[in-house]
Amino acid sequence: MDEEKLIKSANYVRTELPVRIAHRLRDLQALPYVVVTQESVAQVYELYWSAFEKFRRYPQITTLAENQAFCEFLESLLDEHAPVIPSLSLGLSLSSPYLSPDSLDAFMRRMLVSRISRRVLAEHHLALSKSLGTNSLSPPEDPHVGIIYTALNLKHSIDKCVSLLHSRPHDIEDENGESVPNRGWSEVVVDGHVDTKFSYIREHLEYIIFELLKNAMTATGLNHRNSSTLPHIRATIVAGENDVGVRISDQGGGLSLARIKSPSDLFSFSHFRNATRMDDTRLGALRSASSRGVKATVAEQIRPWQTEQSNDHSNNKDPEREAGIAPHPRIGLGLPMSNIFTTYFGGTLELVSLDGWGTDVYLRLPKLGTNLEGIEV
Repeated sequence: MDEEKLIKSANYVRTELPVRIAHRLRDLQALPYVVVTQESVAQVYELYWSAFEKFRRYPQITTLAENQAFCEFLESLLDEHAPVIPSLSLGLSLSSPYLSPDSLDAFMRRMLVSRISRRVLAEHHLALSKSLGTNSLSPPEDPHVGIIYTALNLKHSIDKCVSLLHSRPHDIEDENGESVPNRGWSEVVVDGHVDTKFSYIREHLEYIIFELLKNAMTATGLNHRNSSTLPHIRATIVAGENDVGVRISDQGGGLSLARIKSPSDLFSFSHFRNATRMDDTRLGALRSASSRGVKATVAEQIRPWQTEQSNDHSNNKDPEREAGIAPHPRIGLGLPMSNIFTTYFGGTLELVSLDGWGTDVYLRLPKLGTNLEGIEV
């Protein structure tokens, strides 16, 4: 990466982002009046309109100093838009009686896929800017260009997620929100093509794996709460010519929930397909998350656990815990966002429930360079 290419990248981001934001503004404007004036949806509209105006007026970038200022501008907008995911989910959950399930889910998919695409553009440019002037050759075992890792080791990412999940507090809640004693977490056995490496955005991959394993560990702990030992979870890696696959199998009892008709309904944002969207605890957690923001990353999820453990060791009190705010509330976005991340580059995510025994999750991801991003303009 040299100065000329970096300046060209900056101006591409400067001109492309407002175009993508404008399409989503039109989507918001096409919603029924009762939906777009809902408080949380209206806040998202104002954020998008403000960002569009800022980009529209931003001058052309011609020097590295101007690029540095542009990077600071991008970082401020990324932080400013952190509440978008929970705010949209909250607003559309409350407004779902006014939209058909297909219309609501199609709208949310367009909004979230577009949001991911904009963050990819912005974060990739920020990473390229930081790499300029340093040794551009990343370590051989971890080669990457910007945020794209060109030889991402899938087993290493799975092992990393397992290690993080094993370090979390041993508290667990059942489907009614009641605390259940938990002795620990299941071990994860990784088999198959364990040496598989492919090109992908590591942050996306690890978020998906983290969420799937977190759900598997929680379900297994609940299903075997009275057992002396916990069964293993198995993650099987399969490498194809143009894609890679991961099957995660648990013995968590399956997905026999009374309020969904099929496992795929867990990806839906409509309360007609997933009645838990209208639970008071879920709506309260979304309101709390909207005030703090959600970026949908692994680092964001483990931060409260690390803070809690640090406070326990130092006998400090967490003001949020003292105020009755859970450190990692269940806001119901993990599976829907995992599905959005998966399908962004043309992958698939399928849940197969063996009720009374467990769940098999089939994740397929294309190797980058074989598919285009799935943006609907």
